[in-house]
Amino acid sequence: MQEDFGKLIVRVGTGGLLLTHGVHKLLTGIGPIKEMLTAHNVPDVVGYGVYLGEIVGPILVILGLFSRIGGALITVNMIVAVLLAGSGSLLLLNDQGGYALELETFYLLGGLTIILLGAGRFGLGIGGRWN
Repeated sequence: MQEDFGKLIVRVGTGGLLLTHGVHKLLTGIGPIKEMLTAHNVPDVVGYGVYLGEIVGPILVILGLFSRIGGALITVNMIVAVLLAGSGSLLLLNDQGGYALELETFYLLGGLTIILLGAGRFGLGIGGRWN
């Protein structure tokens, strides 16, 4: 039972906090992401994938519905975010002494944890081995 509560906390924490970033992008648009993509010679249409990683993935994770797929969407989203915006900060600390990419790393590790552990008993339980 404790493991299932732990999985729930990871799911709701990771998914809930990341979902706020996705909602912000939904409300304000993804112009800056498209600009970063074109600067790296990647078609800007790829930017719409952020909605998968920051809205669809977190919702799946929070609900415990195909949560491993949701975790994978979050993980891929964070890898792309680091490659596009944070690759120059991989080995740097911020002004407060913390890791410069700690937020991205938190979400990436949360997504990986969900992929490895699944949703547990406290979720919709739909998705078979993908949950």
